Amino acid sequence: MSTKATGIRPVVAPVVTLFILLGLWELSIPLFHLNRIVLPQPTDIARAAAANWQRLLAQTGVTMMESVAGFLLGCGIAYLLAIAFVHSPLIQDALYPYAIALKSTPLIAIAPLLVLWFGNGLFSKIVMAALVAFFPVLVNSVTGLGAVEPEAFDLMRSFSASPLQILLKVRIPNSLPYLLASLKIASSLAVVGAVIGEFTGATRGIGFLINTSSYYLETPLMFAGVLAISLGGIVFFGIVAYIEKRLVFWQVKS
Repeated sequence: MSTKATGIRPVVAPVVTLFILLGLWELSIPLFHLNRIVLPQPTDIARAAAANWQRLLAQTGVTMMESVAGFLLGCGIAYLLAIAFVHSPLIQDALYPYAIALKSTPLIAIAPLLVLWFGNGLFSKIVMAALVAFFPVLVNSVTGLGAVEPEAFDLMRSFSASPLQILLKVRIPNSLPYLLASLKIASSLAVVGAVIGEFTGATRGIGFLINTSSYYLETPLMFAGVLAISLGGIVFFGIVAYIEKRLVFWQVKS
């Protein structure tokens, strides 16, 4: 099989599968006499998206802004905390159990508290996105910063390297594959966190649009909202994956 055909197949296969599923979905509604308020046809969703594209674009933009801001905040704090953990076992022993407890807490239980503390504006959604993105970056970064060969430490110490120099020249470069892998996970989770925050209380965002559409039984618009934020999440993930490919090219298969 040619290289060109191999490169096209990963794109063609999911597209063909999508059209087949959409066709079956479109035909099954009248065939089985399903209620289109409960499950609209893909053409209904497409018409709703076309009629409300400006609204969908604006609300998706709000949610993605919350997601990106929360992603940067949560991942930044997680990486700094991971650096503290690898340099101080005492700090790790003191704080790591609380990070696990935070991860184990259901998001829907935290969201009302964040709205109560920070209001129903953007900041509470940014904090929610940050909390969700925090844990995978923390775990992977601790692993990456600590997974350094003893010989590398011995070499750096033979040159009288300071702890800061060891961090910058050995630990951080070694942690990049672990960090970038966790950032891809965190990018998707940040979008989920922002939407959950909007479900709890918001005046803007795709979660607010979905809630409003649900109240008025505008099911096609609800589906269009879900599709819009899904596409936004895919683009976000793709950007992070591209950055990973550029920064840690030696780890990424061609």
